[in-house]
Amino acid sequence: MSATIATPAPGTTGRLTIRLVLIGAILVLAVLPVLNQLPAESTLHVSDFIVSITGKWITYAVLALAIDLAWGYAGILSLGHGAFFALGGYAMGMHLMRLIGPRGVYGHPTLPDFMVFLGYQELPWYWLGFEHFPYAVLMAMAVPGVLAAILGFLAFRSRITGVYLSIITQAMTYALMLAFFRNDMGFGGNNGFTDFKELLGMPLNTDNARAVLFYASLALLVVAFLACTRITQSKLGRVLVAIRDAESRVRFLGYDVTRHKLFVFVLSAALAGLAGALYVPQVGIINPGEFSPGNSIEAVIWVAVGGRGTLVGAVLGAFSVNALKTWLTTVAPDLWLFALGGLFVAVTLFLPRGLIGLFAKAPK
Repeated sequence: MSATIATPAPGTTGRLTIRLVLIGAILVLAVLPVLNQLPAESTLHVSDFIVSITGKWITYAVLALAIDLAWGYAGILSLGHGAFFALGGYAMGMHLMRLIGPRGVYGHPTLPDFMVFLGYQELPWYWLGFEHFPYAVLMAMAVPGVLAAILGFLAFRSRITGVYLSIITQAMTYALMLAFFRNDMGFGGNNGFTDFKELLGMPLNTDNARAVLFYASLALLVVAFLACTRITQSKLGRVLVAIRDAESRVRFLGYDVTRHKLFVFVLSAALAGLAGALYVPQVGIINPGEFSPGNSIEAVIWVAVGGRGTLVGAVLGAFSVNALKTWLTTVAPDLWLFALGGLFVAVTLFLPRGLIGLFAKAPK
């Protein structure tokens, strides 16, 4: 009686390797704040800088996931996701600014410090409610989501796709940047928001706050990844891929292409806004520079480098490119943009499936 050895299906070993690497990476990340609490002389001690910058990279990874969901699976190449990220950051920044200043009748500051400096007599109506944390989180998702819904409805209904849609989203980002630079907008002008003091009664710029924000960002990344995976592996995900590859055929088969694209675009924008909301308290500042079109383009490069249409590749690209940026801008800051462009060209020519293609064949 001969024994048979089951061989894995094509790509199974690669996918298993990716999953194991992903789980291992999450565990390593989860340990960093713990190692930060060790004595400084310990060989396992991790500096405050490493914890802070890794927490920032995690929010970037969530942004990359959002872009990959729209671009990698639905073919919506948005060069405006940096704006959604920044809007979420501003929503959280407004909450943090509401916690600074003399306390009013209900225990909340009457006016943020910068408004007092600029001579505001009362709080603008659109600032109302931001003293409440749940409201700020809701706005961090709702404002980008509503903006994406309006822009997406107008664009998708008119069947604007490809480079034309990319230009429109980039123009939106630039317009928002110019608007937020104005002092009369009520968002701090070119200085933006900074000098945050506390969040949920917890003083910022402390080890505990740094660890809490780190784990909150990591939890968001895990939940976002699982949610995106569930969507992309469902019937909806298959329809999105079909729209990406042959939109006219999907429309001919009777599917509402506009509705499908609008759904994924709005969801992607809301996820980017939530990432921005966790980014701001970790870096301690938000200003109109976050709306720079270059930020959105760079985020798209993260996804391309990691591997478009794989989710895991988006996360890998966000971490790897930003790690390279941190190192290179330290040793040779003038070379960073050249290195970024060269990296994008090299991956396009030699690794069309991105870095994730080194581990396994990327799924269609």
